[in-house]
Amino acid sequence: MNDYGMDYEGMIFRPPSEAYSILLQVTVGCSHNKCTFCEMYKEKKIFKIKSDKQIMKDLAFAARNHRHTKRLFLCDGDALILPQKRLVNILNEIKRQLPWVDRVGTYANTKSIAKKSVEELKELKDLGLSIAYMGLETGDDETLSAINKGADAARMIDMGQKIRSAGIKLSVTVLLGVAGRERSMIHAQETGRVLSAIDPEFVGALSLMLTPGTPLYKDHKAGKFPVLEPDELLRELGAMIAATHLTNGLFHSNHASNYLPIRAKLPEEKEGTLELINRALQGKVALKPEHLRAL
Repeated sequence: MNDYGMDYEGMIFRPPSEAYSILLQVTVGCSHNKCTFCEMYKEKKIFKIKSDKQIMKDLAFAARNHRHTKRLFLCDGDALILPQKRLVNILNEIKRQLPWVDRVGTYANTKSIAKKSVEELKELKDLGLSIAYMGLETGDDETLSAINKGADAARMIDMGQKIRSAGIKLSVTVLLGVAGRERSMIHAQETGRVLSAIDPEFVGALSLMLTPGTPLYKDHKAGKFPVLEPDELLRELGAMIAATHLTNGLFHSNHASNYLPIRAKLPEEKEGTLELINRALQGKVALKPEHLRAL
């Protein structure tokens, strides 16, 4: 750390909803880092946990300079994988040094969730870890295998239900277009099925944006993977929402990558949202400019 701020190694990523959070980097990279569509942590080839000394220095800086910031996000790709004792210590220090912080969030994948017992997850919840972000991408097993996600749909359901059972809110990310054209509707329906089984508080749908250097980008350039047109993405989104049955969730697709911003409470706003998508497909609702997603 220097006199000018907190210590960050490489590019730092966080969910859109954590835009105004304190970003505390406790790990460097992603413990999986093999997804064919993702380049976020490719520069950080070796996953590591930062030293307790450095983390405590950053917390001290945050305590001096972020007295009015009430949310904190643990970076990088998978902070939940920290050993329980170290994570408990960090959360205790957050409560001690930043008592005004009322929400701590983290990314989580099936590997890290599996390493924690429900009792350990509940302990983390009691210490302030109140939301986790999990990348499902798709509920289609064939597509999960193709993108090298590292888990099948059944595993996604089990781990999603596990973290929810601990009382930690769950935000699940899905990717429109990730299955290509032939499996688009299968991807939509199976993703809806998996989301329904997990029943998270939040679902965020992003449109696939291919990034140079990733295996999926190379497949696209070689003519092996098609990028869906706006109307195809909308049909996929509609089918996914139709197949998703949440008891009390928020389904949103208002990320910059999407053509049609949607924010719908399910189940009460499902029919209205499907009607909005149908109107967009009929040309009655303006879409965002296509250049926003140009390759």
